[in-house]
Amino acid sequence: MHIPLIVNALLSACAFVITKQLIPGLSDMFIKANLFGHDLNKRSRPKIPEAMGLVTGCVFLVTLFLFIPIPFGNSWLKDNTFPQDEFIELIAALLSICCMILLGFADDVLNLRWRHKLLLPTIASLPLLMVYYVNFNLTTVIMPNFIRGLVGTSLNIGFLYYVFMGMLAVFCTNAINILAGINGLEVGQSIVIASSIILFNCIEMFNDKLNKQDSHIFSLYFMMPYLTTSLALWIHNKYPSRVFVGDTFCYLSGMTFAVVGILGHFSKTVLLFFLPQILNFLYSVPQLFHFVPCPRHRMPKYNADTDLLECSKTVFHRSDLNIFGKFFFELFKLLRIIQWSEDKDGLIAANNFTIINLTIRLIGPTHERKLTWYLMGFQVLCSILAFVIRYPLAEFFYKYE
Repeated sequence: MHIPLIVNALLSACAFVITKQLIPGLSDMFIKANLFGHDLNKRSRPKIPEAMGLVTGCVFLVTLFLFIPIPFGNSWLKDNTFPQDEFIELIAALLSICCMILLGFADDVLNLRWRHKLLLPTIASLPLLMVYYVNFNLTTVIMPNFIRGLVGTSLNIGFLYYVFMGMLAVFCTNAINILAGINGLEVGQSIVIASSIILFNCIEMFNDKLNKQDSHIFSLYFMMPYLTTSLALWIHNKYPSRVFVGDTFCYLSGMTFAVVGILGHFSKTVLLFFLPQILNFLYSVPQLFHFVPCPRHRMPKYNADTDLLECSKTVFHRSDLNIFGKFFFELFKLLRIIQWSEDKDGLIAANNFTIINLTIRLIGPTHERKLTWYLMGFQVLCSILAFVIRYPLAEFFYKYE
């Protein structure tokens, strides 16, 4: 029986109740502070409080602050030693997450530019990377069977491993943010990812081969309160949404996933749970890098007459595309993954490049509630695929002693 995990579970349950009660209670305060938006996918376009991920983040942090004495006090009582390295890891992780909550709220208030959204997660991840360097500094990658004859069983990539982990933090914080725009989707996909990580931790804790229980217990310390506070937020954010989560929640989620992946030593497995976000990023590349014109908001278009969501469009002239823009546009046309039209003067109207619009392109105009469930179902299927890749396929490509 692991007492700290039991206490963490109880605190997480309390965090769920508190968050569920706090969110509606604080909604009017956010609206009075002009932190609100209009739900454009409803006929009445109601006024909705924005950036409510701040409430979730604060309860999440307070829960972990209250939890700090439990595992370390328990260790002191058992053998009169203080696990200093583990304590520093926890504090550094909380510092990085706290920084991202602050920066996410600043983004909600100040509407930061994209270059800031790439730079700030990198800076916030520095305490995490420094702790990893001091405590572990493991930069060796195990090679698949089919290339071990060329590079050996493992390869030390040194500084590049830290570049990878820094990029992981940037990707996680922004990947959830760009797969958004309909009620419940940001929180819903995060709940599926968090549940997948918790299941993975539980499987690995009972896997005698790897003997990394401490790393997975550390991950559970973060994932359980994160999951319960997110569930409480989802209750209010699901269709029809009564609150918007804002960039604060997306940044909190991304950094939390990056923290457990990096310090729990399963960063590549975390990426497997981000398969829909990776696909969305790859599909969005032409617009994210402005090879194709990219409007600020790419959420689906609401048709008030049918109460359904349709593909939102970007309009541009063929002559405005550079060589990369023309390449991606023709490639997507060939793959039939865009909806487009072109007049005789070369003016093109194409759907915005997100998998939300791609889903509508494939199944037709859809009600917002159904569209959210379709995308969350896809997230679940991708998590199942991730477990298949992580276990049966990994056994095929890697040899375990």
